[in-house]
Amino acid sequence: MPTPYGSRGGMAFSADELRVLRRALAVALHPSKAASVADVQDCLDLSDGINEAIDEGARLRAFLIADLGRYRAALPGTAAGYLQLLADALAAGHRPEVDDLAALRALRGNPVAAALLDRCRALAEHDVRTEIAAPRVPASRGRLLALPGGRSEGDKPAAEPKKPVPQRTGPPRPVPTPAEVFPPKRRPAAPGERDEPAAPSQTLAAG
Repeated sequence: MPTPYGSRGGMAFSADELRVLRRALAVALHPSKAASVADVQDCLDLSDGINEAIDEGARLRAFLIADLGRYRAALPGTAAGYLQLLADALAAGHRPEVDDLAALRALRGNPVAAALLDRCRALAEHDVRTEIAAPRVPASRGRLLALPGGRSEGDKPAAEPKKPVPQRTGPPRPVPTPAEVFPPKRRPAAPGERDEPAAPSQTLAAG
């Protein structure tokens, strides 16, 4: 079974395991070449071994970090054990925390602590630069990818912008007077004052 080692989950493989990897790569690069039943079984066994090694590495880091916290809480009396545990935890993939940096600053009179402090600072700066350089998806694009329709559930469509009201140019319009708005009613005419209908005009024909 592969054994975990080094920073961030590195693994060491035996010579037999490396041969299995080479056969698996050869089959992947040349799909026309059929793999034997033995090769398939060897690949499955190696895959199981890698998964076990990953789990073992995670358990190892968890134990180291737990012990590291206990030794850090008992400083400065446990300085020697703490520094050794911190070095082992860093080798197993542990990233230095704020408490680790503070403890190392307090112990920097110790040459081992000073060297570990420089190492932890370099790791912390590398992590910050990596996080800054990592591309980030804008929030608007994240919403577009949430649903095939382009809008996540619960989002309301944005209101359309109101059109600007055109401003009138030129002199202002005069304000109408009440008499113009409400003209006075006409008094009904008396019976004698009514206009008589005009008599039809007669045209004399020329004799």
